[in-house]
Amino acid sequence: MSSPATFAVFAVALIAFTLFYLFFYRSWRRQRELGEPFPGQWRQLLETNVPFYQRLSVTEKRALEQKVQLFLAEKDFYGCDGLEMDDRVRVTIAGHACLLLLHRPFSDYDDIRSILVYPDVYRVKHAWHHGMIVHESEEVRAGEASGFGQVVLAWSQCLQAATTPNCSHNVILHEFAHQLDYLDGSPDGAPPLSGQQAEHWQTTMTAAYEDLREAIEHHHRPWLDPYGATEPAEFFAVLTEAFFQQPRHLSRVQPEVYRTLQDFYRLDPLSFIPRHP
Repeated sequence: MSSPATFAVFAVALIAFTLFYLFFYRSWRRQRELGEPFPGQWRQLLETNVPFYQRLSVTEKRALEQKVQLFLAEKDFYGCDGLEMDDRVRVTIAGHACLLLLHRPFSDYDDIRSILVYPDVYRVKHAWHHGMIVHESEEVRAGEASGFGQVVLAWSQCLQAATTPNCSHNVILHEFAHQLDYLDGSPDGAPPLSGQQAEHWQTTMTAAYEDLREAIEHHHRPWLDPYGATEPAEFFAVLTEAFFQQPRHLSRVQPEVYRTLQDFYRLDPLSFIPRHP
C-alpha cells in the first residue's frame, strides 16, 4: 500500500475513533457496566443505609441500583484523615446522591469526578476582605460542593441521615443538590430550566426565599433550616433536604414550592411514605 493510501486509512481510522470516543464511548461503557449484575452486598447496604430504598417500587429500586452502579464505576472516592474507604461508605453516599436522579438523567452528574470523605466534621480556613484588611478564621463544615467536580462530606453526618429516616438534615442530599445547581455554571439556587418552568421557578422560589428571610428578620423561628436564608443556592439545597426528608410538612405549609420541586425532580416523595390505616 502506498504512503498516501496508508496515511488516508490512518486518518479515517483516527477520525472514526475520535468520533466514537466523543459521542459514543461513554454510552457504550455505561451499557457494558450495566450488563454486570448488581452485587447482593450493595443491595443489602441500600436496604439498611438508604431508608428510601425500601419504600420504592420494584421498578424504581432497579432504576436506583443502575444509577448507583454507574456512580460507583465512574466517581473516585477518597478517605481523608485516616478514614478507610469501603463499600459501606461508598454505597451509602451513592444511594442518597442518586435518589435525586431517580427520574432524572444520570448525565446530570457527569461533571462530578471525586468525593472526599472525612470521618467527622472538619475545619476549613476562611478568608475575607474588609477594605484593605484581610480577615481569616476557621469554619467547621459537614460538607461542601464545588463547580470543579468535587464533593466533600463528613461521614458521621452521612451516617446520621442514613440511620435516622425522619432526620430533617441530610448532608448528602444537600451537597448533591448544589451539584445540580452548578449545571448551568452558576450556583444561584436555580438549576437549568427553560421557558415557563424557569419563570414559575423564579416566581415561586423568590417569594418563598423572601418569606424565610423576613421571618428570621422578625425573630420568628421558621420550621425550615435558617441556613437556607443565607443565599438562594443554600435555599435550594435546604429545600431539597426538606422535600425528601419532610415531604408531608413541606407539602402542607408550602404546597406551591413542593409542586415546583416535584416537577423538577420528577417524583413525589409522599408516594414513598406508607399511609397509616
